[in-house]
Amino acid sequence: MAGSERRIHPRVPLKLLVQFRLSDVDQFMREHAVNLSVGGMFIATPEPRPIGVLVYLQFRVADGGTLIEGLGRVVHVNDPKTNEPGMGIEFVNLDEGSREFIDAAIHARLTRAIA
Repeated sequence: MAGSERRIHPRVPLKLLVQFRLSDVDQFMREHAVNLSVGGMFIATPEPRPIGVLVYLQFRVADGGTLIEGLGRVVHVNDPKTNEPGMGIEFVNLDEGSREFIDAAIHARLTRAIA
């Protein structure tokens, strides 16, 4: 099933450095997200984690902007052998301020794209 039919939040393409950590790993890993929505993001990585794994995330939507921190769950995995290896992350624990900040950033990008 294609993910686009199930999406309820608009996604915007962007290249965003994301730090993430698994519960059993002490250090952060860094990869780039390639799109973002209020509900989650897709992280391009040659080593995606299995579906259901929880990850602790840190990222900034804009250069020098507010640090967003929260918990996400892997809900989709693209095989590393494909053109777009990586994992879809659903946000499961972001504070309301972070969600509002992401929503405002996405709205601003969508508005610029239409203009």
